[in-house]
Amino acid sequence: MIYIANRLEITIMTAQPVLLRSEPVNLRDRAIARAVPAEDLISSEALLKGRREVLIQHGDRIYRLRNTSNDKLILTK
Repeated sequence: MIYIANRLEITIMTAQPVLLRSEPVNLRDRAIARAVPAEDLISSEALLKGRREVLIQHGDRIYRLRNTSNDKLILTK
């Protein structure tokens, strides 16, 4: 709906639900993460070598991998 009051145009929109899927979601149908072979695993200790952060070059970009005080890893550009 559009109302014009004192030369001010006011548009009133009504929210309608949007149906994203026509069928119900079944969690069993979701993709299952594949197992990674042991030779493809690199431990964070091997990357960090006792340091709190390291720089990683990927192509022409440099990324920073940081181990936080809560023992979480953060990768930033």
